Amino acid sequence: MAGQHTRLLAAVAAAGLVLAGCGGGGSGVSATDDVDRLEIMAPADPGGGWDQTARAMQAAISGADLAGSVQVSNVGGAGGTVGLQKLANERSDSYLMVTGLVMVGAVETNEVDKRLEDTTPIARLTAEDEVVVVPADSPYQTIDDLLAAVAEKGQGVSITGGSAGGTDHILAAMLLKAKDIDPAKLNYVAYSGGGESLAALLGGKVDAGISGVGEYVEQIKAGKLRALGTSGPKEHPEIKAPTFKQVGTGVELINWRGVVAPGSISVAAKDRLVKLVTDMHASPQWQEELKKKGWTDTFQTGHDFNTFLTTEIGRIQPVLKEIGLVK
Repeated sequence: MAGQHTRLLAAVAAAGLVLAGCGGGGSGVSATDDVDRLEIMAPADPGGGWDQTARAMQAAISGADLAGSVQVSNVGGAGGTVGLQKLANERSDSYLMVTGLVMVGAVETNEVDKRLEDTTPIARLTAEDEVVVVPADSPYQTIDDLLAAVAEKGQGVSITGGSAGGTDHILAAMLLKAKDIDPAKLNYVAYSGGGESLAALLGGKVDAGISGVGEYVEQIKAGKLRALGTSGPKEHPEIKAPTFKQVGTGVELINWRGVVAPGSISVAAKDRLVKLVTDMHASPQWQEELKKKGWTDTFQTGHDFNTFLTTEIGRIQPVLKEIGLVK
């Protein structure tokens, strides 16, 4: 592998092309340097979606021989904002942090001084639809049934999901808003993991649940949960349920994941990281990781990703204010 890597570098240098960014600190980026030591930070504890993304990237980049070495580190806490603070102090030109919609909300709810706007956007990678479910014996047959019950009973209807201010909570608020239901009526029961919310649903402790499709799909297929709808732009291939747009709410929300770099890096270093991740995305190794994990490919880089990120921040802020999590 090392010999193959050296030959590739030689060919690239002879052609006068840039393969990727350099691997040292923040100084002296050469146009012909390969990424020697890439570090990918998952701003969460091991095992979750961000950690899985970081390690899938590590496997694909290493397998495609796109960097000398790839290390993954975990910096958990406060919806990823502890990791975001660490990124702000990082001076390496070959450092990436996994991020996503959850962090957009966490930045607002934790009132941190370092924001996603202070980073260098590199690429959006994947997305997962959200799904709203009820126990199989629930009286609610459609999302309209569930929302009508919230409008009538208010806090008497409980909806579980992940952490307060996270993707699941945001989707619940957006669905209520679409039906002009007072957000104060939302009885949202937050759990730190999908397993806990699943246990609450199956144990009859809550009326409905919201999570990424991957958390609930097996229980839906087994007939223990019933899907009322999904949040993506089109029907999910594994779930027989309409999208929320199809049923007239107009709500669309994907739990996306991507990578950003320190805000202090040069334009040249940014371009090399974008190319590195673009080469990773095109590799058979990454495509295999997507299939293995069941992730939707939503690849987008540079300016386009920056525009998407700005739009996401702009639409999530008012939702969090409406449910009282942000002043």
